[in-house]
Amino acid sequence: MNVKTSSPKIPRKPLSASVARPINELLDLVGQRWTLRILWELRDGPSTFRGLQLRCGNLSPTVLNKRVQALRDADIVELTTSGYALTTLGLELGIKLLDLTKWAERWSRKRAV
Repeated sequence: MNVKTSSPKIPRKPLSASVARPINELLDLVGQRWTLRILWELRDGPSTFRGLQLRCGNLSPTVLNKRVQALRDADIVELTTSGYALTTLGLELGIKLLDLTKWAERWSRKRAV
């Protein structure tokens, strides 16, 4: 009798925040659907929740609330008397993302050749 044995699979645990690299955490955050759009829409200044929702193409309030809350928790967006606005870190991130966008465009053109 030939019995196949296999070793039990050990589930992989996700890395905890204390073990994960900061770049991975950032990419996870900005990689969430609508997050980059929210950051883009706040680049010129504060916006109310409803204004931000309209700027994002009438994004559902539930999704917008979750994304804004995640950005607030990360100290990238803050609630001011004028509405939601980028923090100093958020403004800095915007500059870095523009640099990354330029790099990605050059990379894409080079790959297309």
